[in-house]
Amino acid sequence: MNVLAVATCGLIYELIAGTLASYLLGDSVTQFSLVIGVYLSALGVGAWFSQYLHEKLARTFIEVELALALVGGFSAPLLFIAFAFVQWFQLVLFGTVFVIGVLVGLELPLLMRILKEHLDFNNLVSRVLTFDYIGALLASLLFPILLVPYLGLVRTSLVFGILNALVGLWGTYLLRPLLTQRGLSSLRGRAFLVVGLLVVGIIKADSLTTWTEEIILGKAIVHAKQTRFQRIVVTKNRQGFQLYLNGNLQFNSDDEYRYHEALVHPVMLAAKHPKRVLVLGGGDGLAVREILKHDSVESVTLVDIDPGMTDIAQNLPLLRDLNGQALTNKKVTIVNTDAFTWIGEQHQPFDAVVIDFPDPGSYSVGKLYTTFFYKRLRQVLAPDAVVSIQCTSPLVASRSYWCILQTMEAAGFWVRPYCTSVPTFGVWGFALASPQAAIAVPQHLGDLEQELSYLSESVMVNMFELPRDIQPVETEVNQLNDQTLVRYYDEEWRGRN
Repeated sequence: MNVLAVATCGLIYELIAGTLASYLLGDSVTQFSLVIGVYLSALGVGAWFSQYLHEKLARTFIEVELALALVGGFSAPLLFIAFAFVQWFQLVLFGTVFVIGVLVGLELPLLMRILKEHLDFNNLVSRVLTFDYIGALLASLLFPILLVPYLGLVRTSLVFGILNALVGLWGTYLLRPLLTQRGLSSLRGRAFLVVGLLVVGIIKADSLTTWTEEIILGKAIVHAKQTRFQRIVVTKNRQGFQLYLNGNLQFNSDDEYRYHEALVHPVMLAAKHPKRVLVLGGGDGLAVREILKHDSVESVTLVDIDPGMTDIAQNLPLLRDLNGQALTNKKVTIVNTDAFTWIGEQHQPFDAVVIDFPDPGSYSVGKLYTTFFYKRLRQVLAPDAVVSIQCTSPLVASRSYWCILQTMEAAGFWVRPYCTSVPTFGVWGFALASPQAAIAVPQHLGDLEQELSYLSESVMVNMFELPRDIQPVETEVNQLNDQTLVRYYDEEWRGRN
């Protein structure tokens, strides 16, 4: 069972480090790959170093276990603080991963050498490797399903640090014949001290996380929640409040109306009095708020993967007031599931679709910008339906922007690009798309103009006149098996977010 705990804890620490690296640095694929590579190489270093340990193996094993409890247990708080204060954060990140890997790499060889007198070689190897792989399986299942959603990254690392310390304490009883009485008392005392420190860390986890995130984000946090899918943070300053998902700014309440009016009203006008409207993403309810300003709308279906996000949009006073309680409107149906799966099911056709997904900064999001997804989208559209989609900044990320549009064209859509200015984000790009024919530029707002804060008829028409520095560029099409868009996005946005 010691082997099971060792394997589980070791992998959990690396999953935490990889997740934090992706959360803080972006580019989840690269960061996870680097973390895993450093960890595996460190396992080899630890295993190699174990050959030089010949005496007091039982004591050394327990000391390694306690060291891993401290380093691994406090790894998440350490990395959060380091990101806020240390310029060379990646050095701290990979240094921490390397130390954890070396300690884990030491544990199993030491344990096998301790047990070799009690088991024959075949049984020894089979039992150790069996529990090692079972521990890895447990870690990979527990981490996304239970640990992150209910404990968060900081508490998860501290809890597993306590588990490591308890394994070390348990080892003082199991390995008692191999320990001196003086050494036994010292090890047990240190084990209780480590457990005590980690318990204090758990008690202070929320305060520590809030403090570091406020330093990183530069604003006071008024709400924070870790869900199964993401960390949601709401901050507030003099200009209003802001929503962050996994550290990425989604909107600023001071100017979000520019973005959402530009995203919603052109498609609603181009679709000509749509009755059934689909919103993909947009769990904050702000796009739905704009949709409900159109009298023709009879029903709105909002598909957002995270029930934690739609819950906050309905119950957090700041956000609920901003979206005008849109998600509690009787016309609105909320579906909390993955849009990638949902879009492949049978649905009555929609007259208009608003796509408000996060930017394609990872493969899990990038799949929602592929030809595969857009071909599925066509199956839920009425013949004369129109789609609008946010497409990142065409000024900062021109290849990403035009890749999205050219991917939609490859899936059989007619596409018309447009852009506007959102002070918080700069120039931002959108597109209208139709499965049947080219789309005319919407011309008239009618009485709706009185309800809007940004769009006028002239502003709306001008959005479709692209400046000379935002002209089409040739890109590859974003396919499900080769997500070129994610690479474009990472290259163009790296260092800017």
